[in-house]
Amino acid sequence: MRAVVTRVKNARVEIDGRINGAIDTGLLVLLGVGPEDTQASADKLADKVCGLRIFDDEDGKMNLNLAAVGGALLVVSQFTLYADTSSRRPGFSHAAKPDLAVPLYERFMAACREKGFQVEHGKFAAEMQVFSQNDGPITILLEV
Repeated sequence: MRAVVTRVKNARVEIDGRINGAIDTGLLVLLGVGPEDTQASADKLADKVCGLRIFDDEDGKMNLNLAAVGGALLVVSQFTLYADTSSRRPGFSHAAKPDLAVPLYERFMAACREKGFQVEHGKFAAEMQVFSQNDGPITILLEV
């Protein structure tokens, strides 16, 4: 699994002009699933994301995690994280097919909820517009 994790002051995802999910302080997670990923991958990535210490403490140092700041997650499926860019037109055959990707996308979010976090989300395979007010900006690439 791959994730692009951005610290945000707020973020939302819209589908057909309607807000599907929105958060204030927290993490915007663009989540990609590969064909070799498993439930263990989803759990491991959720643990990494939720434990990232990328929020500022009182001294302005990145020492705090999501729980310490009372943050939430906005998770958006992003098969394009597995793009093959060997040519000018990206191919997406390296991304997991929906029958594998959807349950692992759902498992990732469930694992974050089990840790006590509010999780908002987009809709798998929908045409979405994602809005965010990035904080820092701090953006981290993760892969398990």
